[in-house]
Amino acid sequence: MAEPLLIARDGHVETWTLNLPERRNPISDLPMVEALEDAATRVASDVSVRAVILTGAGPAFSSGGDVKAMAQRSGMFGGSGAEIADGYRRGIQRIPRALFHCPVPLIAAVNGPAVGAGCDLTLMCDLRIASTTAFFAESFVKVGLIPGDGGAFLLPRVVGAARAAEMALTGDRIGAEQALEWGLVSRIVEPEDLLPTARELADRIAANPPVAVRAGKQLIREAAGLSLDEVLDKSADVQSMMHQTLDHAEAVAAFVEKREPRFTGE
Repeated sequence: MAEPLLIARDGHVETWTLNLPERRNPISDLPMVEALEDAATRVASDVSVRAVILTGAGPAFSSGGDVKAMAQRSGMFGGSGAEIADGYRRGIQRIPRALFHCPVPLIAAVNGPAVGAGCDLTLMCDLRIASTTAFFAESFVKVGLIPGDGGAFLLPRVVGAARAAEMALTGDRIGAEQALEWGLVSRIVEPEDLLPTARELADRIAANPPVAVRAGKQLIREAAGLSLDEVLDKSADVQSMMHQTLDHAEAVAAFVEKREPRFTGE
């Protein structure tokens, strides 16, 4: 059986490729859930990994849940109501918990359709770049379901409440150009330029002090649920720690000495 997730490292950047192209890269199977969770846990404790690119093998980014398994009521989609709820908690919901809280910046390189949980998977990342062949669909309602993987939390934070409601309640797909207009992605590129563009962005992130990058990501994530006063208090605490890092001292010294900094993640 093929590895569900291919991982390649080049310098300080990892590329994770969903590797079930013959099935359009569903993410509801337990091996895929475990692979994504394990990868996120591993890089969280490895400060030498400074950015991650997530993409899909073949023409699709991800089809989300396995509709055939739904029809057969197998895997996480089988059993009583209580068993299905437990299947979600023990299965696909592990992915948003792992990715949303992963301190390493995640870049979704959306190479094709991102549908249902596949759309939500892009939202679990910090940045999204789309190929011209990509489209997005919060399509759960089309099969009589709701976003069971955190989409109701993630989507409004990216495109706003009204557009999130439109996507979730119609299930309609939006193309790359509309995704750019709505702020779902930050740029659109031709298919052959997708991974090079994602890598250029990853390298720009990786060039910065990794402790500060991780702290900045976490602060942005947490700030969405805090008041301004709470964010200011937390920022003061985090900033005090940043001032004591070796990378901060190196950045200041390199600026004064007009040279390239050498960051160690300390």
